[in-house]
Amino acid sequence: MLPLLRVHHIAIIGSDYARSKQFYTEVLGLRIIREVYREARQSWKLDLALNEQYIIELFSFPKPPQRLSHPEATGLRHLAFAVSDIEATIAHLTAHGVAAEPIRVDELTDRRFTFIEDPDGLPLEFYEE
Repeated sequence: MLPLLRVHHIAIIGSDYARSKQFYTEVLGLRIIREVYREARQSWKLDLALNEQYIIELFSFPKPPQRLSHPEATGLRHLAFAVSDIEATIAHLTAHGVAAEPIRVDELTDRRFTFIEDPDGLPLEFYEE
């Protein structure tokens, strides 16, 4: 068996770096660990943490290609965040102009969840624990 320890990070490329940075830091509340502009690549790299744990690398690149991004599309399905109160989460998102899908209930666990999209349409799930 391969001795994997944990997921190290998730990398996301935004089409508008400033808009994505604002969304992930101000709307979702992730903490900036480090922000670097890489001149050779004409690219920003923003390392973000959740609860003091490194979790997301946010990148910008000149003219990145579009990617099909729906929860049921082939490939990465979505990124999910655990929350303690789904209604409070939706209220916070709504106050920041982010629309959430209607609350669904996981038929296997009876837990409630909802989806939103980041500024580039990446599906993000909020799963109530």
